[in-house]
Parts: sequence; structure tokens; C-alpha cells
Amino acid sequence: MVKARYVIGLGLVLAAGAAGVWAWRDRPLSVQVAQAQLGPASQQVYATGYVEAQQPVSVSSRITAPVARVLVDEGVAVKRGQALVLLADDEQHGLLDQARAQQRAAEVIERRNLALFRDGWVTAAARDNATTAADAARAASATARARLDQLVVRANSDGIVTKRDVYPGDLATPTKVLFQLGDPSRIRITATVDERDITRVAVGQKALMSSDALLGAIPAHVSEVTPGGDPTVRAFRVRLLPDTDAPLPMGLTLEVNIITSERKAAVLVPASALAGDGRHVWVVAQGRAASRTITKGADGTSKVEITSGLRSGETVILNPPADLAEGQRLRPAQP
Repeated sequence: MVKARYVIGLGLVLAAGAAGVWAWRDRPLSVQVAQAQLGPASQQVYATGYVEAQQPVSVSSRITAPVARVLVDEGVAVKRGQALVLLADDEQHGLLDQARAQQRAAEVIERRNLALFRDGWVTAAARDNATTAADAARAASATARARLDQLVVRANSDGIVTKRDVYPGDLATPTKVLFQLGDPSRIRITATVDERDITRVAVGQKALMSSDALLGAIPAHVSEVTPGGDPTVRAFRVRLLPDTDAPLPMGLTLEVNIITSERKAAVLVPASALAGDGRHVWVVAQGRAASRTITKGADGTSKVEITSGLRSGETVILNPPADLAEGQRLRPAQP
């Protein structure tokens, strides 16, 4: 009889122990939670750009010659045809004097042969030769005068000198830009967009621009997407126009965020709600953990848009533990 009581007592102890283990394993896990909420979300393309004139004009010399004088400086308004630079012309003046002397001599011979031909003293061939030689001398003189005019570099449009890259003593060449002309009141921003993002950018999209030199963001819009990219840097040029009259100096660099899509009522959750793979969140369903496969939209620093797999108002677990199990009891706590 004592032995039977001992067996019964041992059975009760084992049953109590098993119940205790089960209760310990099924104890609620304390987690921090937050609710999925509706709010505005946007996807953006980041780029860097700089301010330039809407119609920038480069001024170069048409011939190669040393620079004698520079007549204008940056910030000066100029008119089309105005002289900007004088190139060394001593040699060309000598060539022009020589061409004019040869022209005068050829024209004397031409006049003499014409008079002699009228009186019958020379043949038509001699007259024609004299006329041809005079025409060639006049053409050579005109060429020398035109080349002398090319030694004066002139503005090829109205505008303001926005950049000067020439000084006396420099060697001007047709490939070297001496001045940049433009109108500071009509500017644009040329931005460089990575080729991976260019398919998301379109004319008319809104943008926000910022710089350490400016207070606040400046609104703008995309006005042009260049059809050809640069394969060396794997990027495309995108041009934007500012939507305000904020003064932006030429050459100022800007950080540009082009808004490619925008939603006013998106499902948003804290970024810490995403599991390690970024494709799942854990929710609290009837006091227990449930995993949800989601699709992300706009990805911000503090909040993430969920485009599918989660509804507004559902409770998500923040910083979900790596060993969190499906159906595990939870004790939610607001952060």
C-alpha cells in the first residue's frame, strides 16, 4: 500500500513538472509594437547637378594666335558682335600690306592692258591674263583683311560673361573656350542621373533641390531628359527648371531629388518592423505572432511603405527577434 502511494505521488510530481515546462514555453513574449498607418509616400531619384544658363554660349577663337588684350571681364553684359579679345596682329598687318601692294601693282597692269587692247596694241589673251591676275590679287587682299578681322574675337550672342578663361599672353586656339556667355535671369540645372534610375525619370516630374549655401529646399521640375547617355560614367543628363525666382549663382552645385511617384494614402510602418530579409513583417494576431510576406514601396530612413501584404491598422512587431516563432504568445507594449 505504501508503494502504491509512492507511485501515485511520483506521477503527480511528473505531471506538475510537465505542466510547468509547458507553461514556461508558452509564456507571453514581451515585444514592442506599432500600428501600420496611412500617410504620404513618394519614391525619388537622387542626383547631383549644377546651375548654368538655359542657353549657354561658348566663345572661342577661329584661328591660332597669341592673346594681346582682353577687353571684358566676368559679369559684363555684351552685345552680339562686340569685341572681347584682341589677338596679336603684327604679322597679319604685314601680310595685308603685302597683299594690298600686290593688288595695286596688278590693277595698274590691268588698266594698262585694257587701254592697249582698246587701241589694238595687245591681244585679247594678254588682256584676259592681266584681268585674271588683278582678280587674284584683289581676292588675296580680301582674304588678308578677313584674316585680320578674325584676330578680333567677338561675342556671338547677347548675354553676360559668366566665365572667363583667357588672359594676355595665352595662346588662343579654335578648340579652347575663352568665354562662357549666358543670361543669369534664365537658368537651368543640369543633373547627372545614374543609368539604373533613368527609366523612372520623365519630363514634368517634380523635384526638390538643396545646397549647403541655401536655406531650405527649392522646388523645380524636369524639363528635359537627354536621349543619349555617357557610357564612360554610366549616366544620363537631366535638365530641370526652378519653380521659384530664388537667386541661384552660375556654377552652384545642388543635390537634386526627383519625385518619380507620389501617394497620399500609403500604408506606412516603422523601418524597424521589417525582418532581416526585408520581405517579411511580424504582426500580432489574437495575441500571437504571425509572419506576413510583404512588398515594399518607398523606402525612407524612419518609415517604409508597404504596397501589399499588410493593411492599415494592423499591429506590427518592432525589431522582431530572430527566433520568433509562428503562433508564439505575445505581450505587446507600445514603444
